[in-house]
Amino acid sequence: MAENVTKPTDASVDEFLANAHPAGRREDAAVLREMLDRVTGEAPVMWGPSIVGYGTYHYRYATGREGDMPVIGFSPRTASMSLYGIQYEGADELLDELGPAKRGAGCVWVGRFAKLDLDVLERLFAEAWRRGGALG
Repeated sequence: MAENVTKPTDASVDEFLANAHPAGRREDAAVLREMLDRVTGEAPVMWGPSIVGYGTYHYRYATGREGDMPVIGFSPRTASMSLYGIQYEGADELLDELGPAKRGAGCVWVGRFAKLDLDVLERLFAEAWRRGGALG
């Protein structure tokens, strides 16, 4: 079984975010970092080369594959911002209120934050953090 590359590293979150492109994504990442610092009361950690994560939870699939992931996190990608941990059971109504977003199997992709309801986004992350990584 392949080793999971998404694991905590010693890489600098500040350096990673300072180099995010385009500039608008970098600005949104700064807003998100401040929000998640406040929600969690913790410092973020780089997970793999491109995910800024908070907390840790352990998962195990029926196939036997298992590993650790951040409870919540984000990645400022060129095309969109990837948001992790906010698709828990009962989140659909809030996700509908968030604004333009595309839902994937493991994350939610959003464009610029100017089109989002940031209060809803903070509520999504706060509840995900409270649940501690329990998706159900």
